[in-house]
Amino acid sequence: MNSNSDHAKDRAARAGADLVRDGMIVGLGSGSTAALMVRHLAARLVGERLAIVAVATSRATADLARTLGIALKELDEVDHLDISLDGADEIDPQFRMIKGRGGALLREKVVACASTHRVTMITADKRVERLGPGMPIPVEVSTFGLAHTERHIRELGGTTAIRRAPDSSLVLTDGGNAIVDCHFPDLDDPAALDARLQCLAGVLDTGLFVGLCDLLIVGTLDDVETLEVPRS
Repeated sequence: MNSNSDHAKDRAARAGADLVRDGMIVGLGSGSTAALMVRHLAARLVGERLAIVAVATSRATADLARTLGIALKELDEVDHLDISLDGADEIDPQFRMIKGRGGALLREKVVACASTHRVTMITADKRVERLGPGMPIPVEVSTFGLAHTERHIRELGGTTAIRRAPDSSLVLTDGGNAIVDCHFPDLDDPAALDARLQCLAGVLDTGLFVGLCDLLIVGTLDDVETLEVPRS
């Protein structure tokens, strides 16, 4: 920890890990905040002798969890998840989010949809009045017909870039899919855009997460703020 932002992120991650109870089936998110949460959770398992089972949203998270002694199962080996804990790239006042900068958006959304209680851990800078102007929306797509799918996304009014590594090779998700990063100038209705994108052949899922946050944890420089999301 070498900055105020790092300390704020660690506070949010610790608060998320503290929500796990003995016997739970837990969804482990991906990214830097989720990685900190996994470390705090592993420390609790040792210190408090908790028994849990976890489902990871990415290979990186799974590798970390195994290294730290957290028991893992595949999602289809459990019938539900009691809680999922993950970060977000942006979240607006209606608790709509952009996720997937790390490339695990499809698996993160599947895990969130399988969870009874969805917890999002962020730092205060992730809160925005409006999604999108400063953050691309990742869209996970099949590599088959990639250029055609990208063109169809642009026809919805977005500007696009296929995510590539420094050597110009495709960046692939754990599922072997490509990512198209998109900017839409008028993102007034994230749910409607999500639905339109998902209707395109070749699109597997999007980084727009709507209705998938039940509790927001915000790490600040000296405290943690928690916000319960109102039920509609």
